[in-house]
Amino acid sequence: MSSGGVLEIGQEEAAADASESRRQDAALLARLRRGEPDAFELLVRTHQDRLYDFCVRMVGDREEAHDLVQEIFVSVHQNVRRFREDSKLSTWLFRITRNHCINRLKYLKRRGRGRSEVFDEAAALLSEGGGTAPGPDAALESARERARVQWAISQLEPDARMLVALRDIEGLSYDEIIDITELPEGTVKSRLHRAREKLADLLGRLEP
Repeated sequence: MSSGGVLEIGQEEAAADASESRRQDAALLARLRRGEPDAFELLVRTHQDRLYDFCVRMVGDREEAHDLVQEIFVSVHQNVRRFREDSKLSTWLFRITRNHCINRLKYLKRRGRGRSEVFDEAAALLSEGGGTAPGPDAALESARERARVQWAISQLEPDARMLVALRDIEGLSYDEIIDITELPEGTVKSRLHRAREKLADLLGRLEP
């Protein structure tokens, strides 16, 4: 089979997956709008872990992230009938989550809470490494690597942190990120490029 044929098959499969995802979203939305309790439970089970992880990346505090996710789903429940279906359901959820996170960060800043438990834990774990060579414990080294990335992300401005989390951690497409942030494509790409450069610089400083 030619490479063109392989690509066409891959594109067809991707299109079929996207079509099935839209069909499932439409079916779930219809059930949500009818007020079926089990539909909302399914929505929460499907998306809560991913939204929680994003909130942790943004605010750096597990308790705050937990509270945020509860608030987000309350907001979703209240506004689901207003969703125009002009984007994927998951994209709409991330848009709501992004708004809640930005508002919470502003609130925490006013309260003088500039540091956070997750980022403090990351800094503590890094300091335990002491710049020594990696030990034989692969799990510990993996934890330290995650701590390096988490600490570096915490040093970014909220908007940059958000773009890195959406693109490089959550793996969303540029179209989805544009829908979530309501920024032009060029702005998203240029800001993400600068954020990645700063992230690489920060991670480079942590190398022993």
